[in-house]
Amino acid sequence: MAGFSKMAPYIGTPTSRVDGHAKVTGAAKYAGEFNVPGLAFGAVVTSTIAKGRIARIDASEALRVKGVLDVLTHENRPRMAATNAAYKDDVGPEKGSPFRPLYDDKILFNGQPIALVLAEEWEIARFAASLVRVEYIKQTHGTDLLARLDQAFVVETPERLRGKADKAYAGSAVRHEAEYYIPIEHHNPMELYASTVLWEGDGKLTVYDKTQGVQNVQRYLCGVFKMKPDDVRVVSPFVGGAFGSGLRPQYQAVLAVLAARALQRSVRLVLTRRQTYGLGYRPATIERLALGATVDGTLEAISHEAIAVTSQYEDFYRNDTGWAGLLYKSANAKNRHKLVRLDLPTPSDMRAPGAATGVYALECAMDELAVALKLDPLELRLRCYSDRDQHEDVPYTSKNLRECYRQGADAFGWSKRSAAPRSMREGSELVGWGMATGVWEALQMECAARIVLTANGHAEVVCAFSDIGTGTYTIMAQVAADMLGLPLDNITVRLGDSTLPQAPVEGGSWTAASVSHAIVRTAEAVRKELLRLAKTMPNSPLAGSKLNDTALIDGGIVNRKTGRAVSIADVMRHGDVDRIERESTASFKESNAHARNTHSAIFAEVKVDEELGVIRVTRVVNAVAAGRILNTKTAHSQIMGGVVWGIGMALHEETLLDHEFGRIMNANIAEYHVPVNADVHDIEVIFVDEPDAIINPLGIKGIGEIGIVGVAAAIANAIYHSTGKRVRDLPITLDKLLPR
Repeated sequence: MAGFSKMAPYIGTPTSRVDGHAKVTGAAKYAGEFNVPGLAFGAVVTSTIAKGRIARIDASEALRVKGVLDVLTHENRPRMAATNAAYKDDVGPEKGSPFRPLYDDKILFNGQPIALVLAEEWEIARFAASLVRVEYIKQTHGTDLLARLDQAFVVETPERLRGKADKAYAGSAVRHEAEYYIPIEHHNPMELYASTVLWEGDGKLTVYDKTQGVQNVQRYLCGVFKMKPDDVRVVSPFVGGAFGSGLRPQYQAVLAVLAARALQRSVRLVLTRRQTYGLGYRPATIERLALGATVDGTLEAISHEAIAVTSQYEDFYRNDTGWAGLLYKSANAKNRHKLVRLDLPTPSDMRAPGAATGVYALECAMDELAVALKLDPLELRLRCYSDRDQHEDVPYTSKNLRECYRQGADAFGWSKRSAAPRSMREGSELVGWGMATGVWEALQMECAARIVLTANGHAEVVCAFSDIGTGTYTIMAQVAADMLGLPLDNITVRLGDSTLPQAPVEGGSWTAASVSHAIVRTAEAVRKELLRLAKTMPNSPLAGSKLNDTALIDGGIVNRKTGRAVSIADVMRHGDVDRIERESTASFKESNAHARNTHSAIFAEVKVDEELGVIRVTRVVNAVAAGRILNTKTAHSQIMGGVVWGIGMALHEETLLDHEFGRIMNANIAEYHVPVNADVHDIEVIFVDEPDAIINPLGIKGIGEIGIVGVAAAIANAIYHSTGKRVRDLPITLDKLLPR
C-alpha cells in the first residue's frame, strides 16, 4: 500500500439504519418475544381504588382454573428488600420512597399492581386474573391538581434570582401576565412493557427487558432481591419506543423476577396497554409567566413559576422555569418550581422533560408580549437575544440560533405574514402563521466501548447503551467505520446487554456524543497496537511514524504525512495475531466556563375552519442548530418525530381522569388521541451548520429532544394569529375555539 485513496466518510452522511433489515423482516426480537421451553406466563391484577389498603384478596377461584400455577400477592411473594435504598435507581428522584410492587397492603394509586397470576398459557393467566376478588379499605384520595393548589410546596432548590423582578415588572411600560396549562400526557410506545426472565438454574437469571438502561435495571434487581451481580444479566437488544418511559426500571421486571424465583422456571410478563398507564407520564403543570418590557421591546423583567404534579411518595420535577435565562436578556428575573402531591404514580421523563412544557408557556407568553408591543414575534426575539447563559453569566460553546431564525423564516416565507389576526384566509379556512424558539441541553456522559478487530478486516463494537429506535446502532457503526478505516458492512454492533462495557441510561440526548467519543478513544488504542506491530515488520513503511501522524484508512494504517501505508491484514499476519481487542472509557471534563445547549426556530402554519373550528397544521419548518450532525438521515427522522409529537401536544394529547375514582378514563390508544397520518402534512427540517470545537473533540450535540421543544407554542401562536382567540390550556381542541 505505497499509496492510498481515502473512501468517503460515513460521519455526516445520510446513512440508512444498519438494524433496519432486522426490524422490517421481523428478525429483531423484543423483550416479550424470547421463547424457551417451559415458559410460564403472568397477568397482573391492578387496584380499582386510588388510596387505601387491601383488606382481603381471594384467589381461590383463579387457582381452580386448569393451568394456573400460582397467584402471588404481598402475602405470599418471595422475599424482597425492606429498605428504600434497595429500590433506588440511577435516574429516580432524590427525595422520597420508590414504589415497591407487591410489597404490602397499601394502595398508592388506581391501577397499582396488587397480584400476579401465573399460568401455563397467557390466555389462561389473563382469564384467571379476572377471577381474583379484592376487598379494600378505602381512604379519601385526590387526583385533581387544580383542587389542591393550596397544598403546593416549593421544591427545595435555590430560586434563580437576578435583580428585583417584581419591582421591575411593576414599573414596565408594557406588561403581560398569564397562566398556561399542560395536562397529564402519557407515553404510548408501540412496544408494550414486557420482561422475559430465563431461569438458568442455581438461581441465575437472564432478564430480557424493555428498558432504556440495562445496567440500571441490573443494579436495581440486585438491590431488590439481594442477588449478586454475576447472577443477573439484563438484555435489551431492541426497544420499540420509550423516550423516557424506560429510563427507570418498571414494575413488570420486578414481578417477572418474583415469579421466576417463586416457580424456579422461566416466566414472561407483558403488561396490557391499560396497565402501561400505571407507569410514567408527563406531569400536569400550571406555568405562570409575567413579562415586563419597554416600548421598544427590551425585556425588563421575567418571572416564571411552575406548579406540577408529583406522587405522594416521590418528589419528581424537572427544569421548567430556567429556559428564559438561556434565550432572552433581562436584568431582572425570578423562577420558582412548586409541586402538588396527588394519589397518582410518580411522573416520568417524557421527551424533553421540563423544556417541552416550560418553553411552551414561555414562547406563548413572548408571542403575547409581541402582540402587546405591536412587534413582529420574530423581531421581538431578535431584540431580546442573549449571547450568554444569564444564570451563570458565561458564553455558549456555540449558539447559532440567529441563523436558525434566518434560515427558518426564509424557508417558511415569514416575511409575507400579515400581522393582524384573522387577516389571512383560504376559502372557508382562516390561515395563521406562528413561530417559537426551542432550546435543550447538550449533555454528555461517561461511558466505555470495546472494539474487537479481526485479521479478516471485520470489527465488533460493543457498549451497554440501549437503542430505543433513535439510531444508536447506526451511529456506532458509522463512527467505528470511519475511525477504523473499514466499510460499514464490516462493522458489527452489539449493545443493550448489562455484561457489556459500562454505559448510563439512554436518555437526555447524550447517547450519540458519549458513545462516539468512547469509540474514538478505543479505535485510537487499536491503531496504537497496529502501529506497534507494523514497526516490527522488515523494512516497515511506517518505521519512525508517530501515532498522531497515522490513520486507519481503507483497510490499512497510513502515515498521513508521507502517504506510506501497510494493510491491516499484513500487519496482523506479521504479528501472528488473529484479533486485537481494546476497551476505553470516554469521560468529559466538568467545566463552568461555557453553557452547552442546542437551539431551534420553529415556524408553523395552521388552517382553521371558520364555522367548525377544525384545526389543521399544514406546514412546519424546524431549523435546528445542534453541532455536528452524525447522520443527516436519522437525525432528520428524529426532528420530524419531535414535530409530530409537538402537534400531538398542541392539539391532541390529554390524559383524562375521573377524579371521583382517581381512574384514567382514556387509558387506550383509541381514546387517548395522538396524531395520525391525516394530521401530519408538510414538515421541513433544516440543520444549521454549527461548528463547535469546545464542547467535545467531534463537536457533537444530541438532537433527540430538541425536535419537540417549541413546536406546541408555534402551533398555539399560529392558532391565535388565524382566529384572534388565545387558548392557553392544552390541547387546543375545536370546542375551545367555538363561540361560547
